[in-house]
Amino acid sequence: MDMTEIHWAVQSTYPILASLQIMPLVGLIILFWLRKSKHLMTAGILLSIIEMGLALDLYRHFDHSSSALQFAEQFTLLAPLSYHAAVDGMSVIFILLTGLLSTLVIVYGNIVPLERPRHLPFLVLIIEAIMMSLFTTLDLLWFTLFSLIDLILLGYMLRRWATSPDRDLIMARYFQFMLTSMVLLIIGISMLAWNYSHVTGNNWTFDLLLLKDVVVSSEIRSIIFFLLFYGLAIRIPLFPMHGWLPLAAEHGTVAIAPVFLLGLKVGIYAILRFVFPLLPEAVMQWHEFIVTIAVIGVFYAAVMAMMQVNLRRLLSFAVISHTSVLIIGLFSLNQIAFEGAILLSINFGLGISGLLFMTGFVFYRTRTMLLKKLGGLFDYIPIIGITFLISALSLVGMPGTPGFDAAHLIMEASIHRFGALITIAAALGNVVAAGFLLWAFQQAFLSPKVGGWNKKATQSASLSEKVMAAIIIIILLTTGFYSEPWMGLIENSMHGLGELYGPHILKSN
Repeated sequence: MDMTEIHWAVQSTYPILASLQIMPLVGLIILFWLRKSKHLMTAGILLSIIEMGLALDLYRHFDHSSSALQFAEQFTLLAPLSYHAAVDGMSVIFILLTGLLSTLVIVYGNIVPLERPRHLPFLVLIIEAIMMSLFTTLDLLWFTLFSLIDLILLGYMLRRWATSPDRDLIMARYFQFMLTSMVLLIIGISMLAWNYSHVTGNNWTFDLLLLKDVVVSSEIRSIIFFLLFYGLAIRIPLFPMHGWLPLAAEHGTVAIAPVFLLGLKVGIYAILRFVFPLLPEAVMQWHEFIVTIAVIGVFYAAVMAMMQVNLRRLLSFAVISHTSVLIIGLFSLNQIAFEGAILLSINFGLGISGLLFMTGFVFYRTRTMLLKKLGGLFDYIPIIGITFLISALSLVGMPGTPGFDAAHLIMEASIHRFGALITIAAALGNVVAAGFLLWAFQQAFLSPKVGGWNKKATQSASLSEKVMAAIIIIILLTTGFYSEPWMGLIENSMHGLGELYGPHILKSN
């Protein structure tokens, strides 16, 4: 049977993918009805937990042994925009992460003193619905339009709960980069749709399953590749398209918007879902160039991180450095590389989110992120310090965290593709990253306190803070020591890409 004809009823008793996208929007109606209630935030948490339950139900019904796209749903909207959704193991694991982080964001917003916090659950549910669409759609136009809406809402979040008076500067830089990203993506997908029409004589389409069967002309495939890759690299963010992040990290929202922007690696997902299947020749042609840029980015970001005096800027450069390691693995172009990149993306999402949440707790206690004004915090909030440390260790791939297996797979793939030099460079970059993250922990939590703090900073962690910190620790350690289910989830889903690039790898060796 053709994949486009498979209906949700084959695997589930209800349209589960549509439900994942619609349920948060139904939740908005409930929140609007409760908008004046003191239980609004609690309702937001419960609604997000229900969405997480749907994600777990998707995981329960998913056939791990199959490499095919599953739970397909399709109907025609206004041409050329059509609804076509389906998932593989990669999609499922990103959907699970989305449900988890969305819930944690609302819990975090219920703990820290935000301005107008009652807006938060509304925004989180809208963004959660959009993210579910991004991780289920097989339509490039649908993906791009929803990405645009998502980035606008996240920009609003950055400004709404910014911690600096320089909000206009943040927004100007953020939207300069993100609108550039969207323009590049729109041009790139339009060229793909035009090429499909030119080759087949049919109308334009943005459907992945139709586009992948049409060869892209050699005259335009490199142009399309760079349009799509650079458009996604800005969001990832990858050196040298990272200029928006340090400014947004220093002056914008501490954790709320950055968790969605950085914890959910939409750019990495889109490269694997759309770019690699549609443009294999261009990927093979330019992958060494991309890896060279990534190696430079690893050390550039590491050096910049060690020069920072602001914890939030330091974390932003940690993101850039680790993203570069992720790109090196991704462009090693074999099945092990793809599996490692997905697993590292999930580990990255959990680790950086843990760091951001704990950094937020520190900021709202001390009202500063300057490392020289912190110190001695471990005596007062040890659980927050421990969670910060475990999240940092997860980010650099320490044993017992999900980053360990991911880093092992990426290094193995890299050494097979590029040999020892690139792999050693990536490993050294990871060691440097471990150094500056541990230094940040030492400065913020263990070094002697310099100067006075407000009274709140010396109070022990609240029960809510302890519970949230404990949840993050449990998730990181559980997924680290028990990674088999996640490996099993993505292994078969990467067979198609592994076979697509396998012959090229054999020739290159």
